[in-house]
Amino acid sequence: MSSPVPGVAAKLHACAARFVKENRLPGAAVGIVHGDELVWSGGIGYADRESRRATDSATLHRIASITKTFTGTAIMQLRDGGSLDLDDPAVRHLPELSGAQAPFGPIETVTIRRMLSHESGLASEPPGTDWATRTYEGSPARNLERSAETGMRIPPNRQGKYSNLAYQLLGEIVARVSGRPYTEYVRAEILDPLGMGATSFEPLPAALAERMATAYDARFLSDELVPATPAPMVGAEGGLCSCVDDLARWISFQLKENAGADDEAQVLSGPSLVEMQTARYLQDPEWTTAWGIAWYAARRGEVIWVQHSGGLPGFVTNVCFDPKERVGAIALLNGIGDAEELAMDLGGIAREAVIAAGPSIELPPAMPPEYASLLGLYLNDQGELFRLEWRDGRLTMLRTTDPAWKPTLRPEGVADTFVVDPGFRQSGETVRVGQRSDGRVVSIFKGDETLVRLEPAE
Repeated sequence: MSSPVPGVAAKLHACAARFVKENRLPGAAVGIVHGDELVWSGGIGYADRESRRATDSATLHRIASITKTFTGTAIMQLRDGGSLDLDDPAVRHLPELSGAQAPFGPIETVTIRRMLSHESGLASEPPGTDWATRTYEGSPARNLERSAETGMRIPPNRQGKYSNLAYQLLGEIVARVSGRPYTEYVRAEILDPLGMGATSFEPLPAALAERMATAYDARFLSDELVPATPAPMVGAEGGLCSCVDDLARWISFQLKENAGADDEAQVLSGPSLVEMQTARYLQDPEWTTAWGIAWYAARRGEVIWVQHSGGLPGFVTNVCFDPKERVGAIALLNGIGDAEELAMDLGGIAREAVIAAGPSIELPPAMPPEYASLLGLYLNDQGELFRLEWRDGRLTMLRTTDPAWKPTLRPEGVADTFVVDPGFRQSGETVRVGQRSDGRVVSIFKGDETLVRLEPAE
């Protein structure tokens, strides 16, 4: 795909440079993804001020809570493989939670799904946490030993309540269900298949440690930069280090309609990617932020950016993307600033360039020959006219009275039987083709009514 984004490279660089200058940051690594490619990247300032080492797309940063999107993906893989259900109570997999505080109902109301979307009501942090003194227990085993000191702080589903503890425990569920340590599972099932060789949990191998940016505290009374006090070790809730080059692969994966053909890495199916990115509830009364599964979405103007931020002492990061235009942005800071703002600023510039350039024209996939006899006009008993078409590589139904109603159908594995794809009232319903003895199609049953085929006049 030839992208128009390189044509606005100067504008992107200027935006990032202004941000670093205005926020008095040591440096920033930034990038733009369009479709399957990192089409622009930039390094602004320094990865380390003392040595004057420049920042670039290979510079590693602690991406902190962006790690949660990998943890969520691991859970979804295990769900899709039948090893767990999102509505399982967490205590089913972590029996130690039976001793946790549950003042609003049984502990079984804390489900995996609610933990993934920060609506479980669990405590925000492990017991004893004090980030000001870098006091944090990163071991789920030790925190489960202290489960009586933690638990629900508000009723489930009452509000969004961000919880590092919940994601730490989700990582332990991944480990117990898969039979492998969490970090090994993520490496083998997500990072390696996607070619994310520079993304790793600490302690880093020597070759990667050399590429780490130095973390700097926020400036206060002078322009002198002070290296940040190292953060404690964390895991499934925020322990990954990564770079622009690797995170571009992560965003590109999010923008796929499917995770790959049969001969490629099947990290997660297209429908499961969409499920993770789809909003479950609104976070604020202004309707500007909504939570999905491990991702959240922020509205800026008329654009919805699916994203996640991360923050640990001396590092602030963000990745965001617009699935519709297949554009994403990455902002990694080794100082204190609003990485979400920078990422959406850069993403907005790239998105405008993509829209201005117009859509790329590609040959559509060939229609399976057996679909030819299904295409045509159909009528229900109210006189509404429907069309069954091969459109954009999918078997698609259209209703003349509602142009927005365009459900696509996927084969169910049984001859002449399909299922309606997600996104519509009829989703998951069966669509069956009616035929005469000579094989001519005469009707379609679409889950709630029969449509009669209209034959052309002879």
